[in-house]
Amino acid sequence: MPTSKRLYNWYIALVAAMCMVLYGYDASVFNAAQGSDNWLEWFDLDPKADANLIGLVNTAYTIGAIVAGWFLGGPTADYFGRRIGMGLGCLLTIAATFMQAFAPWHNLGCFIGGRVLIGVGQGLALTAGPIYIGEISPPEIRGQIMTFWQMFYSVGSFIAYWIAYACNAHKATLGHWDWRMVVIFQLLVPVIILILLPFQPESPRWWIKRHNDIGKAKETLRRIRDSEEEVEYEVLAIREAVEFENEAVGGSYLALFRDSSVRRRLYLAFVLNVGQQLSGQGTLNSYSSAIYKTIWPSSQTINLINALNATFGILFTLNAVWTADRFGRRWLFIVGAIGMGVCMLIVPVIGMTTPNVIGSKGTATKTEPVGIAIVFLLFLFIFFYKPSWGATTWIWTSEVFSMNVRAQAVGMCSQMQNVANTIFQQFFPIFLANEGLKCLFFFMATNFVLAVFVWFCIPETMKVPLEEIDTLFGGQNHVEKGGQMLNATSANDANLGKNHSETRQNEVTREIGV
Repeated sequence: MPTSKRLYNWYIALVAAMCMVLYGYDASVFNAAQGSDNWLEWFDLDPKADANLIGLVNTAYTIGAIVAGWFLGGPTADYFGRRIGMGLGCLLTIAATFMQAFAPWHNLGCFIGGRVLIGVGQGLALTAGPIYIGEISPPEIRGQIMTFWQMFYSVGSFIAYWIAYACNAHKATLGHWDWRMVVIFQLLVPVIILILLPFQPESPRWWIKRHNDIGKAKETLRRIRDSEEEVEYEVLAIREAVEFENEAVGGSYLALFRDSSVRRRLYLAFVLNVGQQLSGQGTLNSYSSAIYKTIWPSSQTINLINALNATFGILFTLNAVWTADRFGRRWLFIVGAIGMGVCMLIVPVIGMTTPNVIGSKGTATKTEPVGIAIVFLLFLFIFFYKPSWGATTWIWTSEVFSMNVRAQAVGMCSQMQNVANTIFQQFFPIFLANEGLKCLFFFMATNFVLAVFVWFCIPETMKVPLEEIDTLFGGQNHVEKGGQMLNATSANDANLGKNHSETRQNEVTREIGV
């Protein structure tokens, strides 16, 4: 039975994880808005003649997010705190929502400005959020808690798609409010986060790293750890790691490129985050409707499929809760990549081996049974993606970097998803138009390559304390070296730390054996 402190630990982590709702909602909201004839009329746009301009509206978000993730998110979270980083991101999202929802008639520039600002806000929140969760979570359940980070992405998509479905069903009554309602609901979650954040403790690691405030760090840990022994052990480990990083590695972000161990982690995390988008998920988010339109002419049917996809995405992500800290990150990566690759093999094979029929608009299409089979396989793809390359990429990225570079590195790595997606989306529409479903063979090959990459290059990080992860990548044990610099006994060798470590190791052994 979990203790009240463990439950509180879960609660504050889930509040931080709600930042991912911002990303999931926004990833779906623009697709819903641009599908509205009223939105096109309000901004005087023609889908064919102004295709490049509509594409710019979508790209504007990624520009803001990339700039914030690479240059603003890390310094904000490190200097002002993890909570400030999340809160500032939510404030900018709220301001940007008003800019988009109430942009003047035919003033697309205001809407684009809102897209840029919302990208900046999410770049800040998506940097601080996973760091906060990783730094307050005990190592034995860190993977389980971080799973909810990805799940809340699906929650955001769930809310956006079902609101879009409802507004589309009543668009004749709503008029121009059919797209405004979808945009305005983006206010909901950031407002909730802003209300709850002031009552949460700041990261104990930030208190020690930024202010060397041992008292505040202990005060935070006493609210989320079950015993004084755990508090003292964790504070000692943090102090020793910080001491080593300040003296031997350097406290600046230059360590990202000077330290070969950190540099290796950065490149590996880059590949994982780019691979997440090239697995096919990012493209399917944007172009699943285009695929469905070749089978079903009704936008209401397509909106329903997208809404159901988002609903099942929540359930599928929860599979990582019981697998991430039982079978490990590598197992999830490899099984997920193989499963996604098989799905991306079967879908185009079905498309190539089934006959075309002439649709209602005189174009070649597939029969409804074939369409249902393809939808099933795309849902199966999500089943493999969500707990693996969806959730586990964020888990691994947020936990592998040492404290001196963690915020900056997580911001840079997470925005590699947007970099990869932005570049790939420039030519995928042409790829899809020329090759049809055969273009999915690219994703099949990519997923199989990713499985091989993980097998040979990615070490297991399951249940390893944050301060000791450096040793997995050929770095020094920051706790041991820092303890020597402090002229104190290392947390790894102290009786207090030894007993705690042995207890944790026994628990890990028993769980793996189960």
